[in-house]
Amino acid sequence: MSGNNYYYGDNVNMYGGQGNQGIVKTQTGAGAAGPDPALVAALAELHRQIGELRAQVPAPSAQLLEESLPALSTEAAVPAQERHRALMAIAGIATTVGAVGQPVVQAVQAVIGLLGG
Repeated sequence: MSGNNYYYGDNVNMYGGQGNQGIVKTQTGAGAAGPDPALVAALAELHRQIGELRAQVPAPSAQLLEESLPALSTEAAVPAQERHRALMAIAGIATTVGAVGQPVVQAVQAVIGLLGG
């Protein structure tokens, strides 16, 4: 059985060289998986609700909401820890404003559920 090799996912081998910095991976066609449509919809709803909440919070909180938005993008690869930090900041601000922020808290919870965390 030493001749049988089964690979699921990526298999990368590097031998020698200089300045190796990683792998550039581009998939197109049937094998390319786009973002989860449910996650895209949940993030769009969260963006909408953040827009409404921003007008109802103090300027420093509005700025933090604004700064958190790039981590909620489906267009770019966002590290999980950065996305989680942004979601927690948004939920914290929404919680402090009470009933007005409750829809935002629920939207954050929905996104976290879709992300598996």
